[in-house]
Amino acid sequence: MPTRRQFLRSTAAGAAGFAIATSAKSYAQILGANDRLNFAIIGLNGRGYAHLASIRANRSDARLAYVCDVDAVILKKFADRATTEMGESPATEKDFRHILTMKEVDVITIATPEHWHTPMAISALKAGKNVYVEKPCSHNPAEGALLVEAQKKYGKLVQMGNQQRSSPHTIEIIDRIHDGLIGRPYFAKAWYANTRKSIGIGKEIPVPATLDWELWQGPAPRRPYKDNLHPYNWHWFWDYGTGETLNNGTHEVDVSRWALGVDYPKRITSSGGRYHFKDDWQFYDTLVTSFEYDDKMISWEGRSCEGMKVYGRDRGAAIMGTTGTVIVDRDGYETYNLKGEKTSDFKTGHKTSSADLLGSDSMTDAHFANLIAGIRKGEKLRSPIAEGNIPVTMLELSNIAWKVQRELHLDPVDGKIQNDAEAMKMWGRTYEPGWAPTI
Repeated sequence: MPTRRQFLRSTAAGAAGFAIATSAKSYAQILGANDRLNFAIIGLNGRGYAHLASIRANRSDARLAYVCDVDAVILKKFADRATTEMGESPATEKDFRHILTMKEVDVITIATPEHWHTPMAISALKAGKNVYVEKPCSHNPAEGALLVEAQKKYGKLVQMGNQQRSSPHTIEIIDRIHDGLIGRPYFAKAWYANTRKSIGIGKEIPVPATLDWELWQGPAPRRPYKDNLHPYNWHWFWDYGTGETLNNGTHEVDVSRWALGVDYPKRITSSGGRYHFKDDWQFYDTLVTSFEYDDKMISWEGRSCEGMKVYGRDRGAAIMGTTGTVIVDRDGYETYNLKGEKTSDFKTGHKTSSADLLGSDSMTDAHFANLIAGIRKGEKLRSPIAEGNIPVTMLELSNIAWKVQRELHLDPVDGKIQNDAEAMKMWGRTYEPGWAPTI
């Protein structure tokens, strides 16, 4: 794949000769690369397919130049799909660091395991790339703060993948809440329910020949490879994931605080456990958390293995105020008066499920379009990293509250834990020597 510099050099050497040697189709692709932003997707097993769909949806302004994964089987499968979807073949890479040296790459998108999100995003910023990073943007609160600082230092754009911020019906109903639709909003109940299966008890086995386990672990402390970890169950291990709270709760808690107009709370309580199965899963499967403010509160309920719906929904948020309630999810919203009688509703016509692990949708397409417009036209991002990091840090703190089994008191300015040295030790993490992110 020629770079812009190579293309211009070739043109200067003789446009006619170049055109003869190149098919009309590939020539148009190369020329188009100069008019469109070149994207690289890193992490291809799950949400990477949603990134592919959204680049395709925005293909008049975006081109997929590279795809990258440390697993050769996953990489080939994705590259073949990308070729079919995009009509041209992206270059493939195992090591994202090689992609960061490519001057033609404008944007990297990150859909890797969560322990890589911040280190990779910071590396991209240092290399002069714009970033789309999946939620959660970090593995721990210290990383999130570092990523916000890095974005300010290097000046490129970072959009976090809480795509409901770009949902037209969510934007509309939040604006109406802020305009007084339900009076003064003061309580939000957010939830997520799924029916995940047990991950069993893993066995140590040789690392598959197709997987670069060293690079997969990256900044995380080194551990033996087990057969119940890759490619998805890393979510449920402390070294690599952040549990269901960050895996899915980020979306609904962010909508809740958006509706209430709040940032960091003053107090967090969190209780739950691994009740449904007994296996290697290191987090809770059931968690109830309260985020308390001076005169408002957010409640989060996550159930990974018990799919009983709330208000008939797998996931969503109920925003309650002095004159009524709004229930909002990815498929629409309903409004109720103070007596709980429905007064209106809106449906998108699409039905989402918590069992969908890819999440390709028009919200993600719009979120990518917003980032593209931010880069090309200066449009305001809907989830710039300084904003996106707030719900992530809140939920990481709820994990800490659960782990220490006590209430946390916070500084509402930056979310730091007050008067609890043991809990504050969990603000960051232990890194493999030589892999800690720096700015």
